[in-house]
Amino acid sequence: MIDQVKIFVQSGNGGDGAIAFRREKFVPHGGPAGGDGGEGGDIIFKVNPKMNTLAPFGNRIHFRAQHGEKGGTSNKAGSDGKDVIVEVPPGTVVRRADNEQILADLVRSGESVIIAKGGRGGRGNSRFASAANQAPRIADKGEPGIEMWVILELRLIADVGIVGVPNAGKSTLLSVISNARPKIADYPFTTLEPNLGVVTLDMSDIVVADIPGLVEGAHMGVGLGHAFLRHVTRTRMLVHLLNGLADDPVADFNQINAELALYDDRLAQKPQIVVVNKLDMPEVQERWPEIEAALKSRGIEKPMAISGMTRQNVQKLIGRLFEEFAKLPETEPFTVEEMPIYELPEEDEAVFTIEKLGEGEYRVVGQRIERAAARTYWDYEEAVYRFQKMLDTLGVTEALRKAGVQEGDSVFIGENELEWSD
Repeated sequence: MIDQVKIFVQSGNGGDGAIAFRREKFVPHGGPAGGDGGEGGDIIFKVNPKMNTLAPFGNRIHFRAQHGEKGGTSNKAGSDGKDVIVEVPPGTVVRRADNEQILADLVRSGESVIIAKGGRGGRGNSRFASAANQAPRIADKGEPGIEMWVILELRLIADVGIVGVPNAGKSTLLSVISNARPKIADYPFTTLEPNLGVVTLDMSDIVVADIPGLVEGAHMGVGLGHAFLRHVTRTRMLVHLLNGLADDPVADFNQINAELALYDDRLAQKPQIVVVNKLDMPEVQERWPEIEAALKSRGIEKPMAISGMTRQNVQKLIGRLFEEFAKLPETEPFTVEEMPIYELPEEDEAVFTIEKLGEGEYRVVGQRIERAAARTYWDYEEAVYRFQKMLDTLGVTEALRKAGVQEGDSVFIGENELEWSD
């Protein structure tokens, strides 16, 4: 599934206005008669509901609209340039490539937007005639069009997203609750692209997306993180699937929520149904009461345990899914104009700063680092270890060493005071 491409668009230049005068028999000193130039063609993006990927852009990446024609004599206006309509699938976000500015978020069938407006046609000299200047020799040149590279990013439009670590059983679950037939195997990253399925109950249906497994650092693009996370943004609620055979399913739960929040804080606030999978395994059955208690202690209401393989409790999950979905308020399709997207800065831009507060005290300042610290469960050794790896990945550890941090010094990150140890 091709879900991100970069293309070049250029709207048409406006036609030049003409400088001309009437040259008719018996009218030796005719007035100005230069016509206006035509408008340049627009670049228009339009939703084609029959498209479901951005694959067609593999064959064509340059789109140029026609220029407006020059104005003529006898006040004849130049013809307008023809528009170029670029068809895209539903769920396409259009961004400027140079500054990531969002230009359009196209969701509805037939929806269209002008991405690059054609240049205005220049005025002919007849427009400049006045009592003081009845034979103006002046006209406007056409306005140049707009040219730029844009990034098209496809985001699935689904009601519910299934998220979790690799090999949690998301594809298996989607296959048993819907009509989808995703690739399934017992190893991580079986799913390398999202799958959609329709879940029906009585006369109602819900579109569910199986989002490929998220890994530590997904918010920074690690392991195709951006490619996966962008598909979560439009969903209205999440099924957070945990691998019951994992060393610490609750730590996995914390980590996935941290990745969602670091990509965009709104993702972590979406309603979730937390489900532990692989209940058919004896060790999971034995651990379930302990896992359930740990989840409830973190404010999770009614965590569930299922087996996607044997379909144990799957029907109960479907009922719960429709029950919770019915409680959601009516909303317009999710648009990303209001949503700040995390992107790694350029190498010469700092994502954090180190401040020396006093002897043996340092503070790390950076919104993303502080948010990560605030979402780390410090009573879990694995969570602390993962946070430390994040500091290593982002260069914070090395920066602190260069700043002179020593064993036993205090490092403040947000509201947390940490003791430095090598």
